[in-house]
Amino acid sequence: MTKRVSTTPEAEKVIAQLKLKFGELMFHQSGGCCDGSSPMCFENGDFKIGSRDVKIGEVAGCGFFMSIDQFEYWQHTHLTLDVTPGRGSSFSIEIPMGIRFIIRSRLFTDEELGHLEAVEYFES
Repeated sequence: MTKRVSTTPEAEKVIAQLKLKFGELMFHQSGGCCDGSSPMCFENGDFKIGSRDVKIGEVAGCGFFMSIDQFEYWQHTHLTLDVTPGRGSSFSIEIPMGIRFIIRSRLFTDEELGHLEAVEYFES
């Protein structure tokens, strides 16, 4: 199966550090609030997932979610979670470390599109 979301080694290291401090984590791809369209990291359960969200996969053992509306636009895109120096303006828990998570993206190939992992929809 083709994963819809993955991480860079640098992002994996940051996630491991955050897990040591905060425990289980989750990600939600922001659709434009605060820091634009940025991935935001929360302690697991601190961001309310509802019927307008979809789980597109997992990164480093953490659920990765986005709104259904945004998924409609990005469903043909592979997302790679990465980190970059600088302070974002979101509520993401890595911000005090002087870094922020970012998304790098590319379109799926025709072959990948035929083998995509299923997404998980939620009921409110």
